[in-house]
Amino acid sequence: MNPLATTTAPLPPTSTSGAGPAGGAHSKFLKIFLNATACYLLAYQLVAFVYQAGTVYMARRANVPGFWSLGGVRFELGDGGWQRGMVLDIYSAGPALALALGGLCFLLFWRRRQQPGLGKLLLLWVALHATNAVLGGLLADTVTQSGSWYVPNWLLGGGGTWPSMVLGLLFAAAQVVLGFLAAEPFLQAQDSRTIMQFDRRAHLVVYALVGPWLVGSLLLAGSKIPHLGVNEGLRYATMGLLLIPLAMSCQREFLSQRELLPRPTRVAWGLVGLALLALLAWRLALGAGVTFQ
Repeated sequence: MNPLATTTAPLPPTSTSGAGPAGGAHSKFLKIFLNATACYLLAYQLVAFVYQAGTVYMARRANVPGFWSLGGVRFELGDGGWQRGMVLDIYSAGPALALALGGLCFLLFWRRRQQPGLGKLLLLWVALHATNAVLGGLLADTVTQSGSWYVPNWLLGGGGTWPSMVLGLLFAAAQVVLGFLAAEPFLQAQDSRTIMQFDRRAHLVVYALVGPWLVGSLLLAGSKIPHLGVNEGLRYATMGLLLIPLAMSCQREFLSQRELLPRPTRVAWGLVGLALLALLAWRLALGAGVTFQ
């Protein structure tokens, strides 16, 4: 052995590309964001369709004329033509159907929560939107004095408006509580172990929850212009009563990664395309409005 030979260890190779672990994680987060936004859009439109279609169906059964457009359902019946039974049947149909749809989707989600795939995430988003349609929807309707606002007033108020105000506040508080409770199911709806790591929970909140809520709501609002009403804008906002507590709780909730069945994270382009097609279909079908009687 030559005593003069150097024993310096070779330098590690340097990375010159952005395809390292950080770059790979960032790409995964973007894919998760696209998939979650598509689920948000589809779920919202499904719940809105069931809600509004149920209202129109009950109105037609009662021979109440109206107009269904991008701005929602509007009735063309004078105040003197309404009866108590008609009000309760028509304005409670939407919330009742949304509640049934949300409950069914949550049961289906719970049965397949340990299976991989975006199906369980879509089911959970439908349940979340249905919750907001009923609980947050009453708060929005109370502010605008429309829709489900009539139901508690005609049922309990005897001509007063205090029932909807009280129930609206109680429903808003219930939505906040449900948001905290929904953290564990929301984590179980994720397939990526990367985004489930505690030091990346902030990324989960941004890319899988808050980002889809904000971007999805902007896309929905843009698709309704110039027919976007105050009530629907408030419903986008009341979703925050559910999602903000959910986001806060997600950063503290423990969920063993052994409970996950991970699969490669890919953009579900079919789901993304379906969400955009649904936006276009809403625009084409209700852009000019549909009269019913």
